[in-house]
Amino acid sequence: MKGILLRWLANTVAILTTAYLLKGLEVSGLKGAIIAAALWGILNALLRPLLLLLTLPLNILTLGLFTLIVNGFLLFLVSQMTSSLMVHGFWWAVGGAILISLLSGLINWAIE
Repeated sequence: MKGILLRWLANTVAILTTAYLLKGLEVSGLKGAIIAAALWGILNALLRPLLLLLTLPLNILTLGLFTLIVNGFLLFLVSQMTSSLMVHGFWWAVGGAILISLLSGLINWAIE
């Protein structure tokens, strides 16, 4: 349980930092980032494996780079599900997803 909460905190910090760094992403405060991080985690746990399985031929063809598009789609989907995260276009979602993944991975690595 502690690991899940730490990852949630890392995703929250990563979303806030990404929204500060990229002008194409906006978060409506700390509460909005907490909600967006929860939705991001749920979608990554439930929907991402199915999407990666369905897009497996494209992933093989692009040597895994299509995973970045899937992650961007999931971030765009999070922004459509909640009003606390605004993404101004699909490519901003892809860039934001890359940055969020890098930052949360770095934070998780530093915590553990």
